[in-house]
Amino acid sequence: MIQIQNLKKSFRTEEVETLALNNVNMNIASGEFAAIMGPSGCGKSTLLNIIGMLDNPTEGSYQFAGHEVGGLKERQRTQLRKGNLGFVFQSFNLIDELTVYENVELPLIYLKMNKAERREKVKVVLERMKIAHREKHFPQQLSGGQQQRVAISRAVVTNPKLILADEPTGNLDSKNGIEVMNLLTELNQEGTTIVMVTHSDRDSHYAHRVINLFDGQIVTESQNRAMGAML
Repeated sequence: MIQIQNLKKSFRTEEVETLALNNVNMNIASGEFAAIMGPSGCGKSTLLNIIGMLDNPTEGSYQFAGHEVGGLKERQRTQLRKGNLGFVFQSFNLIDELTVYENVELPLIYLKMNKAERREKVKVVLERMKIAHREKHFPQQLSGGQQQRVAISRAVVTNPKLILADEPTGNLDSKNGIEVMNLLTELNQEGTTIVMVTHSDRDSHYAHRVINLFDGQIVTESQNRAMGAML
């Protein structure tokens, strides 16, 4: 699904150039669950942004499902993201002025789906994530764990091929964190590819493979037997 070759990303100011990613080579197969780890400033978020088509590399190749992404313009990247990618963030990134239902419905509106079909899809995903009883509530009325369930609901409502998770348990206590990781594991077991950035050794053990970054380069990779719902 993801093929990255000789990828570089640099950021320039008038006085200095910073190399955030340096000759990264990485393949992620369809259906895989990969965790990206490393110290702060190592390039994890930059790599995730490029995989998520929120940014372009400075050099190198990035192919998503056979499409070369590296040189696409912003509008083209947006079109390729629609329906293919879902995002889960540490800070939830819910819209405070919208209800739970409206937050989850939003990606379907962008896809120009009709109201009846949107209603059915949102209903199914909210029930699955055990948050349907809160559909009329606003994000501020929910616990952190509930907000992350809504964020995951929003990420999966379009049935994306790939979910990108950036520190998905970073703002949660251990109980809610384990519940969120089990939800991601279930989605992966059903065929969704997941790439997760994390500082958590516990969370990394849910992945099939752990990719360690340091100073913008992949330094080690290791295979896991994912823990999944055993915890």
